[in-house]
Amino acid sequence: MASRDDEFSEYVGQRRTQLRRIAYLLCGDVHKAEDLVQTALMKLYVAWPRVQRAGNVDAYVRRILVNSGIDESRRPWRREAPGLDGLDEVPVPPDPVEDRSAVLAALATLPLGQRRVVVLRHFLGMSIDETAADLHCSPGTVKSQNARALARLTELLTPQFGTVGGQDR
Repeated sequence: MASRDDEFSEYVGQRRTQLRRIAYLLCGDVHKAEDLVQTALMKLYVAWPRVQRAGNVDAYVRRILVNSGIDESRRPWRREAPGLDGLDEVPVPPDPVEDRSAVLAALATLPLGQRRVVVLRHFLGMSIDETAADLHCSPGTVKSQNARALARLTELLTPQFGTVGGQDR
């Protein structure tokens, strides 16, 4: 039992920051992202021996994050407005990157399905088939959601960033 806990703790120590980033990109809220990560880690701990034997722990955790995000978005109490204005601390990105807030704001305007596809395909670099498997949909759905999302992001971000080399970004 001690080695199981040690192995799990080591995995969490290595991946927790990445899991938070993925969760934040999926849901767009720091507090919800932390809840998603906690839920994913609880489910992972229960299944740790089986998942570790099977091999691809990262894929299993990604699937938990996506599915938990879907479950949470369907719950009625999640539709309530968050806390009191001005009382929640706004997280400061650890390494500020130019134009990050504009990209995150544009990403937040996408419908949930399109946002998930963009995060899995472009942030995590997953293939169409891997994304389809994680989202439990067809590759065609991934392609169409991706195309719509990229068109919308281009539409939103082109006025801010202009054109590159005579072409819209």
